[in-house]
Amino acid sequence: MKFPSGSASERTASATAALSPEPRTAARPPVKAWLQPTLIALVVVAAFISCYVGLQRDPQPHQLAIAVTGPDLQGEIQQALGDAVEVHPAVDAEAAHRALERHDVAAALSTDSPGRLHLEIAGAVGTSTTSAVSHLVGAYAHGAGKAVTTEDVVPLAHFDARGLAGFYVAFGVTLAGFVLGSNALGLAGVLHLRHRFRLLAGASVAIGTAAAIIAGPILGAVPAPVLPLVLTLTLLAAAAAFTTKLLGTYLGPIGVPVATLVLLTVGNATSGAAIGADLLPSAARAVSALLPPGAAVRAITGLSYFDGAHAAGPVITLALWAVVAAGLLGLRPRLTRRRTAAAS
Repeated sequence: MKFPSGSASERTASATAALSPEPRTAARPPVKAWLQPTLIALVVVAAFISCYVGLQRDPQPHQLAIAVTGPDLQGEIQQALGDAVEVHPAVDAEAAHRALERHDVAAALSTDSPGRLHLEIAGAVGTSTTSAVSHLVGAYAHGAGKAVTTEDVVPLAHFDARGLAGFYVAFGVTLAGFVLGSNALGLAGVLHLRHRFRLLAGASVAIGTAAAIIAGPILGAVPAPVLPLVLTLTLLAAAAAFTTKLLGTYLGPIGVPVATLVLLTVGNATSGAAIGADLLPSAARAVSALLPPGAAVRAITGLSYFDGAHAAGPVITLALWAVVAAGLLGLRPRLTRRRTAAAS
């Protein structure tokens, strides 16, 4: 009797190899899987650098509002400085001062005495704007052979020497709302839509309250009344969260990068804090007040230094972003059902 040669383990391995299918070559991943993340990353970095570095490269004043007393001085300033300023005639120095305190203008200019000018500025509008105003008026005075005395009548808070606290608060709250909305995208299979809405709304209130208390009473960098500041920052967080959730829901994988560009990149870069809105290029000025970060910075400044002047418009803008985004999210299931019914 003849037995097969080889050990038992060798015979078992041979039998297993004979029964096993031949190994398949691993499928090559689609080109889109390589290109999409790379292109999105390149777009984000290009937009970020272009906005934050490009907008600060050569800021130029454009129709800076200045209250000017005296018809002769008004005409001379407008002729000498051209489109760089927008002259607001004032009947006297007191009227010009009140316009500056209401944030209707960026500066107030009057004749102090023959051959002397008195320039009032508001440090609260930002160092870039006040520097531009001082430079323009100084250039006019030098050419006209006049001296200028400058007074800051609306100075920044002691713990906000560079005037950037409002920007950083708005940036931080926008970032928190963005992260909140991004995380909510992964909860569709865990929480019902109404529960996700409650999560976004409740967390936005928590974000706005925490940010207002930390920046205001604790750090003393944002001297706005606490309750209006809480409302403003809550609406900013809600606008960022619901908008991020909306874009991710409707656009799929590219929704979050689009939200990054709109809210964190373009929105914060054009907010008018680091570079005054009047010094931005025309395209950036056009979107500055319409995006949530820009609206928030304006509201924070108005509440902190100008008794709430011109804060209502930005607050309404924030509310519209939050409400419209939430409304469109609420319509999504209904649209999906209609599409499914039409297809069947």
